[in-house]
Amino acid sequence: MPTVEILSLGSLPDGAAKSLAERFTVRGLADNLAAIRGIARGGGHSPVDGTLIDRLPKLDIIANFGVGYDGIDVVRAAERGVLVTNTPDVLTEEVADVALALLLMTVRELSAAERYLRAGKWAGGTPYPLTGTLRDRTIGIAGFGRIGGALARRLDAMQVPVVYHARHPRPETPYRYYADLHAMAVDVDTLVAILPGGPQTRNCINAGVLKALGVNGVFVNIGRGSAVDETALIAALREGTIRVAGLDVFADEPAVPPELIALPNAVLLPHVGSASTYTRAAMGQLMFDNLKNWFEQGEPLTPVPETPWPRKA
Repeated sequence: MPTVEILSLGSLPDGAAKSLAERFTVRGLADNLAAIRGIARGGGHSPVDGTLIDRLPKLDIIANFGVGYDGIDVVRAAERGVLVTNTPDVLTEEVADVALALLLMTVRELSAAERYLRAGKWAGGTPYPLTGTLRDRTIGIAGFGRIGGALARRLDAMQVPVVYHARHPRPETPYRYYADLHAMAVDVDTLVAILPGGPQTRNCINAGVLKALGVNGVFVNIGRGSAVDETALIAALREGTIRVAGLDVFADEPAVPPELIALPNAVLLPHVGSASTYTRAAMGQLMFDNLKNWFEQGEPLTPVPETPWPRKA
């Protein structure tokens, strides 16, 4: 009996790739795609647009490796009755760890302090200058899903005040809710963006929001680079409109604007929020399990909201 044919796009952990090969017939874009029933979308930003979806007449499901799925045309998928799944929860704690690390790296200038030591300046007898602190800050979290909640728990333990902005209030949380992002930026001095990509959030962190943070402002982004107006951010950092930024994501990855790289008050990471061996393996397993469960049980494990499950009759 022939196995289900799956189109594999982008890079996957070895374990997930092996599981796919053992359970399915795995194809690439250069193969005949007429019998493809599922897509395993790995890392590397491989787009799954409407054109590709329409090339696959038997497509049932797109399993995305990662929480963010803005590179998938979910509208067209829904129109075609194609399910889209992602990998929530398994990367929550890892990304929240990196968000906290970026806060500490920016506010306490830890990257700059290390460069100072390596340059021999401390050995020369001059201590590194005193830095800012989290002790006198209020953190505004933009995008309060699983990762936002996990970051808030960490900040609670450190006795750092937290408020948040999201599309809807979360009554179960003890934190103050802001319906308006700009209003929250006025009231805080530190903003952590954990926003999804897509047209609704594109460039929502703009010059006005950054100016509202003030000259002591700190901005951290671990969500999607498209949520930030990078030109405005570069100007804000260069002109001292805000103090410092810590970024793990960018608008056109892996290209990072040279202007950002040149700035001494920007801490830049190459999108490593979930990039531990442990977490990437868990993400790959959940992506595989979505495909396996769909084709064996007829149910996805973690469908995205735009392609709701169960389907309406």
